[in-house]
Amino acid sequence: MTGIEQPVRVRFAPSPTGRMHLASGRMALYNYLLARKTGGQFILRIEDTDQKRYVPTAEQELIDGMHWLGLQWDEGPDVGGPYGPYRQSERKAIYQEYARQLIESGHAYYCFCSPQRLEKLRQEQQQRKENPHYDGLCRTLDVQEAAERVARGEKHVIRFKTPKEGTTTVMDEIRGEITVENRLLDDYIIVKSDGLALYHLAAMVDDHLMKITHVLRGSEWLPTFPLHGLIIRAFGWEMPRFYHLSVFLKPSGKGKMSKRDAADAMKDGFSIYIKDLAELGYLPEAVVNWIALMGWSYDDQTEFFTMDDLIQKFSVDRFNPSPAAINFTKLDHFNGLHIRRLEREDLARRVKPFLVRAGYFVDDSLLLRIIPLIQERLSTLDEVVQFAGFFFEEEIHPLREDLIAKGLTAEQSADVAERCYQVLKGLPRLTVEEAEPPMRALVESLGLTAGQVFGILRVAVTGQKVSPPLFESMEIIGHDKVLKRIEKAIAILRGEETLKN
Repeated sequence: MTGIEQPVRVRFAPSPTGRMHLASGRMALYNYLLARKTGGQFILRIEDTDQKRYVPTAEQELIDGMHWLGLQWDEGPDVGGPYGPYRQSERKAIYQEYARQLIESGHAYYCFCSPQRLEKLRQEQQQRKENPHYDGLCRTLDVQEAAERVARGEKHVIRFKTPKEGTTTVMDEIRGEITVENRLLDDYIIVKSDGLALYHLAAMVDDHLMKITHVLRGSEWLPTFPLHGLIIRAFGWEMPRFYHLSVFLKPSGKGKMSKRDAADAMKDGFSIYIKDLAELGYLPEAVVNWIALMGWSYDDQTEFFTMDDLIQKFSVDRFNPSPAAINFTKLDHFNGLHIRRLEREDLARRVKPFLVRAGYFVDDSLLLRIIPLIQERLSTLDEVVQFAGFFFEEEIHPLREDLIAKGLTAEQSADVAERCYQVLKGLPRLTVEEAEPPMRALVESLGLTAGQVFGILRVAVTGQKVSPPLFESMEIIGHDKVLKRIEKAIAILRGEETLKN
């Protein structure tokens, strides 16, 4: 059970100020799962009031990332809905009306303090070792006088009039009640001088008007959660149920991920950005499985989940408030598990773009024959190039040192390759059933190990020391091409061919 019996209305409300990262993906996923589990609605709302940090490409990357993860919303800027518009930049007049209501009810006020005065105030407070806060100069201005100054066009912001006595208690469904002394709360700005509302007002208004019942958001909002509770109560609205999710830590477990950490991860073939994960060869099913378990669990044993599993088993009662370290090794593990569950045709479709990107012309029927040989070995889709690229090469260029077997000289290795060539040349077909028995008999007659003989043959045929099963690979490569590759390997070992760059 979810612990919730009625259909919910939840929202994923990202700010288009940068790339879509893992925390955003997890936030969207949890909201989606809760909506689908309860038969409710999942809303996408773009919170783009911070125009200074606005990135033009960010919204499309968010939408593309959610689609890639398999998340579809019921209402949003691209699909519409009864509570639009779903971009906050298009709701400016709505916020101004609600800000006016707060002023009229005595819960907010106009502030005309200049940036210069506020900076001087901040510096003085720091010198006195006080936490920076607004000193309330405009808090007691006559309402009529303030309105006249606004009418004359004087530059201003709107601040929430936080109570200075008593306490405020709000309920986080994960951590329990949170109580703060009101004297410690600031008179936060809720509408900027450009007339655009800040999150504190805009999100509370939107959640009310869009009938949001449950708010799943990041724990970075915990410090201002009491303010949000005060704003909601000032309007006399019912509070949604709030869940503040755990933060993501860097893989070491020490501190939050930074841009520098993200760059370092990319050097190692990992990324915290959803779009990059797709390009690095990760399956959306695996990423969903991975991020679902960073802050939530079903029980102490179950780790493998499909999206349908998650919808069936998701419960807000199983959230964990403890920070979750990003474990890329675990992602590789999940990716391998999900790759192995794919149908052959599906996996072929997904790996083909990586082969094409590497410059190979891909024959679909050939790729379908290769898939069973590599499916158990892949951790990421892009590894198909490493494991199967040689199937699509007309010629390969093995290194001479790789062709020399352990314990043998180059000339002895060439002799072994020559014997392999003669055995294989005499076979009518190069099937596994017809090629493997005589080759194993050859190993016995030479008094060598299978590792020595087949190691030479593997490098000769595939160009690499590690490959899919040797005899199955030779069958797919084909009789004539295998013989040509062995001939070339013999020439390389005997110094008769200069390797091409």
